[in-house]
Amino acid sequence: MTGRVLGADACKAGWVGVVLDGTTVDAHFGATIAELVGAADAGGEVAVVGIDIPIGLPDQGRRRADVQARVMAGPRWASVFMTPVRAALAAGDHAEAVRLNRERTGEGVSQQAYGLRHKILDVDAWIRDTGRRAVEVHPELSFAQLADGAALAAGKTTWAGAQRRRELLAAAGVLPSGDLGQAGRLARVDDVLAAAAAAWSARRVLAGAAFSIPAVPEQLAGGVEAAIWV
Repeated sequence: MTGRVLGADACKAGWVGVVLDGTTVDAHFGATIAELVGAADAGGEVAVVGIDIPIGLPDQGRRRADVQARVMAGPRWASVFMTPVRAALAAGDHAEAVRLNRERTGEGVSQQAYGLRHKILDVDAWIRDTGRRAVEVHPELSFAQLADGAALAAGKTTWAGAQRRRELLAAAGVLPSGDLGQAGRLARVDDVLAAAAAAWSARRVLAGAAFSIPAVPEQLAGGVEAAIWV
């Protein structure tokens, strides 16, 4: 199956997205996930949205998706953070988030995960109201799949890492080009490359070629399914 798909990645200013439509690769920006999807829809409604952010928040314990994704990520395991419980994400400061998460999971919350709380809650609210298919993806797992199952040796913010990711995206026909307008001005290079990888996985979902981690998505509070799609 073919159609328009969107890959989304959080960036400092909001969200950057890459749309794949046949052989066309476009980039968009939105302050919120809803704004990003709206911008992408201007050229025709996207059929699948792949988002590099947790979808499905636990009330206690670890998500199976995070545990299994860390194993699959191999040397890039640190790129997969354990999704905090909902109460921790709603905490007013990091110390309180650590306390609440430790009560419910036995472990604290990283500064990275807590720093993403507004983006995580943005998606959590949007996902409950949207009528379209939206799936969680993880760019490092997507890049590994693009590399025939081998985790990438160099980190995403290094020159070598960025170059390798560009090569993989170019070979798959999903590398954005040009200055990318607003998206290119507001997002970092690694954010755009991650959004392109997310779009590649979203296209696999639409085609029925993707697989999920875990193989059977976990049912969390509110009926939301938690799984990472590759």
